[in-house]
Amino acid sequence: MSGGEVAGILVAVFWAILVSFLAVALARLAQTLRATTKLVADVTDQAVPLLADASSAVRSAQTQIDRVDAIASDVQEVTSNASALSTTVASTFGGPLVKVAAFGYGVRRALGGRKEGAPAGPAKEPRRTVIVGRTIPAARRTKRKKD
Repeated sequence: MSGGEVAGILVAVFWAILVSFLAVALARLAQTLRATTKLVADVTDQAVPLLADASSAVRSAQTQIDRVDAIASDVQEVTSNASALSTTVASTFGGPLVKVAAFGYGVRRALGGRKEGAPAGPAKEPRRTVIVGRTIPAARRTKRKKD
């Protein structure tokens, strides 16, 4: 056998080994692609119903948001009506009620201060009369209690 024949056999063996490795790699790649295809099909089968459910949930949520929006607008209208009513009542009855209360307080104060000879007003000190720069104490009106 000549050197060229040995080299040819070595190249042929090398190519046979290379083709075998490539065949194994291609077989494993084909197996991986089949598994990936099956996984994508399973995900698609499960995703379609999930997307339908999600779409239904979004539609339901939109319906509920529309209802809440209607309720909020009704509440806003009721609030503005209550505010207007409050303003009307305050302007109609507020002034006269304050005047009546002030009058009642004044009458009660005037009548309450005159009982049993007590001086009018809440002052606890006796009244003093001021005469141009001098102060003269008022006479004692209360009697001392005997112990």
